[in-house]
Amino acid sequence: MRPALQTGCVMLNKYPLWKYLLILLVIGVGFIYSAPNLYPDDPAVQVTGASTALKVEQADVARAEQALKDAGIAVKGSTLGDKGALLRLTRQEDQLSAKDVVRRALGDDYVVALNLAQTTPDWLRNLGASPMKLGLDLSGGVHFLLEVDMDKAVSARMKVYEGEVKSLLRKERARYRSLPPQEGAIQLGFNDTEALEQAGRLIRKDFPDFEQQVGERNGLQVLRLVLTQAKLAEIREYSIKQNLTTVRNRVNELGVAEPLVQRQGANRIVVELPGVQDTAEAKRILGKTANLEFRLAADLDASRASTESFDFREEGRPPVALERGVIITGDQVTDAQASFDENGRPQVNIRLDGHGGELMNRATRNNVGRSMAVVFIEQKPVTRYVKQMVDGVEQEVAVSAFKEEKQVISLATIQSALGNSFRITGLDGPGESSELALLLRAGGLAAPMYFAEERTIGPSLGAENIQLGVQAALWGFLLVAVFIVALYKFFGILATVALSFNMVMLVAVMSLLGATLTLPGIAGIVLTMGMAVDANVLIFSRIREEITNGMAVQRAIHEGFDRALSAIVDGNLTTLLVGAILFAMGTGPIKGFAVTLSLGIITSMFTAIYVTRAMVNLIYGGRNIKKLSI
Repeated sequence: MRPALQTGCVMLNKYPLWKYLLILLVIGVGFIYSAPNLYPDDPAVQVTGASTALKVEQADVARAEQALKDAGIAVKGSTLGDKGALLRLTRQEDQLSAKDVVRRALGDDYVVALNLAQTTPDWLRNLGASPMKLGLDLSGGVHFLLEVDMDKAVSARMKVYEGEVKSLLRKERARYRSLPPQEGAIQLGFNDTEALEQAGRLIRKDFPDFEQQVGERNGLQVLRLVLTQAKLAEIREYSIKQNLTTVRNRVNELGVAEPLVQRQGANRIVVELPGVQDTAEAKRILGKTANLEFRLAADLDASRASTESFDFREEGRPPVALERGVIITGDQVTDAQASFDENGRPQVNIRLDGHGGELMNRATRNNVGRSMAVVFIEQKPVTRYVKQMVDGVEQEVAVSAFKEEKQVISLATIQSALGNSFRITGLDGPGESSELALLLRAGGLAAPMYFAEERTIGPSLGAENIQLGVQAALWGFLLVAVFIVALYKFFGILATVALSFNMVMLVAVMSLLGATLTLPGIAGIVLTMGMAVDANVLIFSRIREEITNGMAVQRAIHEGFDRALSAIVDGNLTTLLVGAILFAMGTGPIKGFAVTLSLGIITSMFTAIYVTRAMVNLIYGGRNIKKLSI
């Protein structure tokens, strides 16, 4: 019976051929998609036109290259594409200087931004392989956390409503007395109950979002108007979305490659601008103002002194003459939404505050049939260079200023007298209506914002972070390898090989998913090494225990992998759950740690269980072994 038992044990540790091939395929794919990270990006300067109509030509690239050469900045190469040009540099320290040189050489008609140019070979790019993105702490740049003042957003909207309510009561000849607001509620006083009930009916019809509360004070019947919770939530949601749109529009003017502008929580906006080290410039752009003007189109017989000519924002349309008098400005626009009329044609629904509604009605009731234009006013940055004494040496210093630019974004016919709410029609399509609504909303902020947090990370610090992170990972790998080999001998070497495959797989998965590597993410990678070896420790300890208890070697290997599997899965699943919670509830750095930790758990389970067992089966499977080096 003893030989038969031994023969049966020999046949235990074998994989079918397809399983070996599948494991090799997965590891091969891992090597391919992690390979781009071996090719570091070149520091580069990106050049694009300030408007979509302006294309960068080869002559512009030649001018920029010559300017860099004259400034003593080495250019590694240049590429010209549909979206602009990339000038590759040899040193990252030259990026800021190169940006200033190129911007001065090309002028304000071009946007010059810091960027990183990939050096990945074409054959890898054709397979869709690309390196991991680096976070702000590794690439350098500026980080802002903007907080929207929701209380002031509600307060500003309540002032608009108060003006509209009083305008309605005056129009309907309902007598009232103005009372100061209290606890965010509009208060109106009436001499008797009948007048109060009349006002309540009028307000209930036109303003259904108010809850009405009745009281008495100093002999007056008091009507309190309080916004419903649903309307308050709508105002807060609109305010954060409006501000998010405005901030995105302003960030785009910085010309930074791949900026991050996203909402955080209920009332915060995160702005991360990789490659930007000038915090003052970034804050100035984020805080810049834009505005709107509504004007009537000039009559054919109007004198030149009373008219002004404007270009259209849209290319190809001739200039239009408008009256110099302004009906209202964008400060009176409280909301703008793109929609369709009853005939399916695109339109933009506009809502003004009370004062703006009165001005609009006064200007349009006698001008039905005439055209009205919406003029968008921008403050565009302009850079000029002046000579100044710096440390006793005369140098040319860049001085930034803003140039006002006015362009017509819409010209439509007035069909009837307008008031607080009206619509703009005569648009070319849904795209134009959406853009017009966006521009109307983006003319200003719906609520004040302040900088809750700001920090600057230089490119040298980012490079140092990468270097220290790589060193930490290498030292962690070396110490783990020494420990596991000293403890489990040849099986420890197999675990170290599997750990190497795990690192390759983790980098490949992060590159494929487009995950961003941050400094906490590197910490997650180092932690993953220890957790990956932990699974092998459980397996090898089980094998050693079974051999000590007298079990045959082949049976001990089989039982070691099988019986340790449930403990490994349970332990890793609980850690994976923690990683998911960190990702769902955390912010920036915590999310980066959670991503690498979670992905590392998944790849380590594959390499520690299947790859290690495949190597053990190839070396020991099918052999009659009496002693094991473990």
